[in-house]
Amino acid sequence: MAKSIRRPKLIEALLPVIFLTLLISINVFVFGDDSLSGSNQIVLILSAAVAAIVAIRLGTKWEKLHKGIVKSIGSAMSAILILLLIGSLAGTWLLSGIVPAMIYYGLQILNPTIFLVAACVVSAIVSLATGSSWSTVATIGVALLGIGRALGMPTGLLAEPLFPGLFW
Repeated sequence: MAKSIRRPKLIEALLPVIFLTLLISINVFVFGDDSLSGSNQIVLILSAAVAAIVAIRLGTKWEKLHKGIVKSIGSAMSAILILLLIGSLAGTWLLSGIVPAMIYYGLQILNPTIFLVAACVVSAIVSLATGSSWSTVATIGVALLGIGRALGMPTGLLAEPLFPGLFW
């Protein structure tokens, strides 16, 4: 006789969320300001495992959970691949000296009076040419942040809040 799936009680439904919140809180406590450098990925995987255990205890078959996992990952696969490619492109540009060269030459060409408009126009052109705003931010966006900081632009106008401590 097959075990029927029952609806979770409130505590069972909240258990993965409570577990996730607890582990992220520990992560922030241990790593402080560097909590994004901590074990967030492991925390997410462990929380997903807790959710799977709760689902199995409620009577859901592993095969059904597995199909749902594969379907969810499959629908996000194009975004995952784009992020992997952008990460490798940005890393390659940083290591090969392209981004530092863009900062150097950008400081030669741009001045503070036209910087914000030029940064917007250049970013829009690159984003339209590549079809990816994320790759624009990860490549020339990093160079434009460095140029803006070197030109003495107010931090609030730049994307420094997104990358605290990255440049200085």
